[in-house]
Amino acid sequence: MTFTQLTSKMVRAEVVPGRPLFSQRGAMLAYTGQVTFTPRITGGQGGIGSMIGRRVANEATPLMTVEGSGSVMFGHGGHHAHVVELTGETLHVESDRLLAFEGGLRQGTMFLGSQGGVMGVVRGQVTGQGLFTTTLSGSGAVAVLAHGGVFELPIRPGAAVHVDPQAYVAHRGEVRNRLVAAVGWRELVGRGSGETFQLELTGEGAVYVQASEEKL
Repeated sequence: MTFTQLTSKMVRAEVVPGRPLFSQRGAMLAYTGQVTFTPRITGGQGGIGSMIGRRVANEATPLMTVEGSGSVMFGHGGHHAHVVELTGETLHVESDRLLAFEGGLRQGTMFLGSQGGVMGVVRGQVTGQGLFTTTLSGSGAVAVLAHGGVFELPIRPGAAVHVDPQAYVAHRGEVRNRLVAAVGWRELVGRGSGETFQLELTGEGAVYVQASEEKL
């Protein structure tokens, strides 16, 4: 694995020649060896189409290309970091949740309306995640950011998983998600915010849930 968890809020990446990494700008904390950091204007491997999709929604998060030979420590804003290992799957994650990821992963952009129609768009507004989400596909490691730590919850066929939209971080695998109305569930547990939506995930894979409803 490229990434090693140093603390709950820091990861270390081993950089080797010919295998670049991408990281969020400003996420480098320290490094050893001969490593270079170059701004990426196209946002990784999604190319110009991916960049335009995110620029239209004003949702692009600037990335750096990390190359050379050495070790780099990453962290950002004191947020918790969590490493996800992909083995041929697709990870759906908001761009501002990305701390760093291996350059061999294919990066793309998905319109939320393609999963859940109008409610998919509503989900983006309810969660503050916008209209687009980033996809990373293939085999490799991704370090994501969250508040209060991350729990990986498996999603199995025939058994839907429901997540508070504000606690959602990312999901991977063959998973469909949609925003569903809950009947006053927050009021029932005494939280009284008036929010009546849950994110329902079905299929096979996993969802990553943070221990806080705060946004990054």
